[in-house]
Amino acid sequence: MERPWYTRFNWPLAIAPIVITMLGIVFIRSATLHAPYAADEWRKQLVYGVVGIAMMLGTAFVDYRVWRRWALPLYLVTLGLLIYITFKGHGAQGAVRWIAVGPFQFQPSEPAKVVLAISIAALLCRGTYRRVQELWLPLAATAIPAVLILKQPDLGTTLVIGAILTAELYFGLPNLLDFGLYIGGVVSAAAWVLASEHILKPFQRARLLVFLDPKLDPQGVGYNLNQSKIAVGSGEWFGKGLFRGTQTQLAFVPENSRDFIFTAVGEEFGFAGAIVLLALYTVTIAAAMRSVLAAKDRFGVLLAVGLVAMLAFHIIVNVGMTIGIMPITGIPLPFMSYGGSALMTDYIAVGILINIVLQKDRLVFGDAAARRA
Repeated sequence: MERPWYTRFNWPLAIAPIVITMLGIVFIRSATLHAPYAADEWRKQLVYGVVGIAMMLGTAFVDYRVWRRWALPLYLVTLGLLIYITFKGHGAQGAVRWIAVGPFQFQPSEPAKVVLAISIAALLCRGTYRRVQELWLPLAATAIPAVLILKQPDLGTTLVIGAILTAELYFGLPNLLDFGLYIGGVVSAAAWVLASEHILKPFQRARLLVFLDPKLDPQGVGYNLNQSKIAVGSGEWFGKGLFRGTQTQLAFVPENSRDFIFTAVGEEFGFAGAIVLLALYTVTIAAAMRSVLAAKDRFGVLLAVGLVAMLAFHIIVNVGMTIGIMPITGIPLPFMSYGGSALMTDYIAVGILINIVLQKDRLVFGDAAARRA
């Protein structure tokens, strides 16, 4: 007999992100306390959070195998939106990434990450991929939206897509030699991109140079990194107290409610607060890994791997860039940074991962029935 759903529900994976979102709203409020133009960000994030939680619960009870059947339509719609942005997108701060919907803005590149995780998993389930030549289709399917996103320009999301593809190929290819050839190609392509002056925007190249030499242009391109490190370091063990961080309250750190929100945590709650937040992320990723182990079919394993890679890459790179061990790439911190598109996308990913665990017993029961028949 099938166990009740609530005994199979991945509660840690649902609860930890909600707690992180609540903390995020508090620190968004702190980061925008003296910024009248952004005074309503925490209220909007509260709405986004409620909608995101509802979407998580909705997707948690949708059989994840449905997404395999819908992979192509979802991919085509996403591709259409990315092409639309290229010509009609809404721009801000030199980037064209959004579609305006009344007072709100929608960023298609965010849900594109989940859609590509689904699409890559579906493609890898279609063939044996015992020959490296067969990789052209998943690589092309990933490259087209990745190039469109890179042109926005959005290097961070492009790298996230690369992480999703790499994780799914590692688990999906039967021959590790082919995976090694793929990695070699990625390294060669990355070297070419860095050497070329026609792929990355000047500010993106400058960020990479500042990462290699933090003393380069401290009042220009290196300003964000230097101020972020000062903010985190000044928090010491227990922080300066909520709403009392000087770097945060005086807006020395740009985008401190978005990509650099971790600096507010480090300054106002100190090392102890940062450790608590990282512990919540550890619980999230550990609980998400349960979906990889629970999946009973190839598509479920690959999809879970892709979504876990997406969340883990965001966390590692965002926290790393605020403390200077990763280059600044504009990647938001999951469930914390201000932004509705990113927050809802993260919750959808969590909902899918929860459903993979919920389907575990159903798949086993169905297999047993088939064998008896």
